[in-house]
Amino acid sequence: MYGGIVKPSNWLHNTWKSKNKKLPISRIIFATSCLVLAFMYPGPDAPQTIGVHHEKIIVLPQLMTPSPYPASDGTPAPATFARAVMVQDADSKTILYEHNADMPMLPASTTKIMTALVALDTYKDLSIPLEVKVEDHAIGSSMKLKKGEHISVQNLLYGLLIPSGNDAALALADNYPRGYDAFVEAMNQKARALHLSGTHYKNPSGVEQIGHETTARDLATLAKVAMENPVIAKIVSTPAITVTDETGKIMHHLESTDKLLGNIPGLLGLKTGWTENAGECLVSYVSRDGHKIISVVLGSTDRFGDTKALIDWAYAHHTWENIDTTN
Repeated sequence: MYGGIVKPSNWLHNTWKSKNKKLPISRIIFATSCLVLAFMYPGPDAPQTIGVHHEKIIVLPQLMTPSPYPASDGTPAPATFARAVMVQDADSKTILYEHNADMPMLPASTTKIMTALVALDTYKDLSIPLEVKVEDHAIGSSMKLKKGEHISVQNLLYGLLIPSGNDAALALADNYPRGYDAFVEAMNQKARALHLSGTHYKNPSGVEQIGHETTARDLATLAKVAMENPVIAKIVSTPAITVTDETGKIMHHLESTDKLLGNIPGLLGLKTGWTENAGECLVSYVSRDGHKIISVVLGSTDRFGDTKALIDWAYAHHTWENIDTTN
């Protein structure tokens, strides 16, 4: 008693003791446990957050429809005179045929594919005139530039890719903001960015030089990138054109070195190359019925015959099928 009032704690204790003095210890422990859990339960109005982990909902991007891939009928590729060959479906990147595709090879003027890409990265305004400073230093094929003339970047690109002008390559590199050597380094930087692991450049034209090399596989990759550029795609599909300097007085008639252009159905062009040690080289890009093929022939004695045979074989003995994504 406390002032005539029973302490609540004593009352609870006495009540519990009197009512449960005959209960076994196991039931006492069970009842006590239930009482403890009742006090711990948050109740219907309490926030239900105990033990709940909020997980982020990840929304996956919608998958792109895969490109149809070429399925072979089993007919082997034709024999060629080339030391290295690569035939690839441009969209699915399926390899139709390869021979020594990773062998280091002299690229000759197929180098100019990269030269054009770096020039387009550098000279954003193709109408800008560049000065021809040292055209007499260029050896080999030429668009016949004259020292001192000023000619637009666009017209130099035509001279670079159609008649394979080494003088055009020199003019583009020599006018680079940081000079010729920096232009060549930019070519190598782009090669690394495109993961062309077997490619290294020493000059922008493709003249023979120790350490200047590429592979058929790398050229197939480079061709795909180049033909995605509308300027290059337009130029390499041009059989012939006449361009002028800024005054309009100096004219340069240019004819393509690619004898297959206009003679192979669907051929969109790309680039020839030749030096005594590199042999005959040809990178070709063909589209028929929406199916695009890249052909690379290096170190050949009949680049045009080899390429025609490979292209005809690719389309005659492959059908394009869609990948089944339902399974």
